[in-house]
Amino acid sequence: MIALTQKYVTTKKLSEITGYTREAINNKTKKGIWQKNVHFHKAPDGRLMMNVEAIYKWIEGRP
Repeated sequence: MIALTQKYVTTKKLSEITGYTREAINNKTKKGIWQKNVHFHKAPDGRLMMNVEAIYKWIEGRP
């Protein structure tokens, strides 16, 4: 098990820790499966930063 202390990670890091491909992650954000300002935030530089805790809750089927 990977212990994370970071609230937000890049899509690359999220791919490494969850096993979802970067393409799958991008599709989930574009299709609205993962919601902006809940599962991810867009940083001022335009980069998507993924909320690891919220995504784990989604994976587990929790609200």
